[in-house]
Amino acid sequence: MILQKEITLDGFRRGYHLITRTIMDNLGDLPDKGLLHILVKHTSAAIALNENADPSVRIDFGRFMDKMVSENDPLYTHTLEGSDDMPAHLKSSLFGQSLTIPITNHRLNLGIWQGIYFCEFRNNGGPRTLVLTIFS
Repeated sequence: MILQKEITLDGFRRGYHLITRTIMDNLGDLPDKGLLHILVKHTSAAIALNENADPSVRIDFGRFMDKMVSENDPLYTHTLEGSDDMPAHLKSSLFGQSLTIPITNHRLNLGIWQGIYFCEFRNNGGPRTLVLTIFS
């Protein structure tokens, strides 16, 4: 069986936001075994799985990515939507727009220190849509 739901996240500021609880709150009852697939329907945001305990990890992600993919690089020709737009597209492609997580015993089968990150790469990205698909 396949269940699917779209949810809209309120606009986040630029950064890496732990949304594991938001995802779980929107799933309802999970099957005994299956897969959860999450798709971000945007080209300047991403989804990732990483450290859920220490918020400094998310700060370091931001600093590193801003250094690696900087704004106002003279290589960019796509500049009409602001200095944060082209770097946001590149970061989104580096991280990816989807994530698949196993479901075991009616729960997301995440490691103890793993959480789901919503990665907003625009300064003001606005509301973002996620597609949550459960395969059981």
